[in-house]
Amino acid sequence: MTVLGVISDTHGLLRPEAIAALRGCVHILHAGDVGSAAVLEELRKIAPVTVVRGNVDSGAWAQEIPPSEVVEFEGVSIYMLHILAELDLKPEAAGFAAVLYGHSHKPASEVRNGVLFFNPGSAGPRRFKLPVTVGRLVVEGQRVSGEIVGLEV
Repeated sequence: MTVLGVISDTHGLLRPEAIAALRGCVHILHAGDVGSAAVLEELRKIAPVTVVRGNVDSGAWAQEIPPSEVVEFEGVSIYMLHILAELDLKPEAAGFAAVLYGHSHKPASEVRNGVLFFNPGSAGPRRFKLPVTVGRLVVEGQRVSGEIVGLEV
């Protein structure tokens, strides 16, 4: 069993509550709108990080961050991007077990056509009345499940 930390839409703010919630994960996946290189530096102190570029990630520090990424854990493939509407493939046909995204600031975990679509919500500045959240993905065998973790801020 592999536990992955999932975070998105930090917008330059990495809360201590988010750091605490991600401790113990073997890898962290950031689904974009990081906001600053300092956020990634702090996350890398917890575990290795894979990140995709969000629509607010600009400047020299973000130039090397790809708009999408494929990661694999225990033989299970996960497709990462920031804006779900920009998904340009059929994940079930491509063999992905999960699609990880952000952007909306709304946490979501839904299985469609056998694929987990997972948005950890926003861990950065609160938007509207949406919750402040991160997520965890658990990879076990050929299955991926997601859990939304609310942060008390």
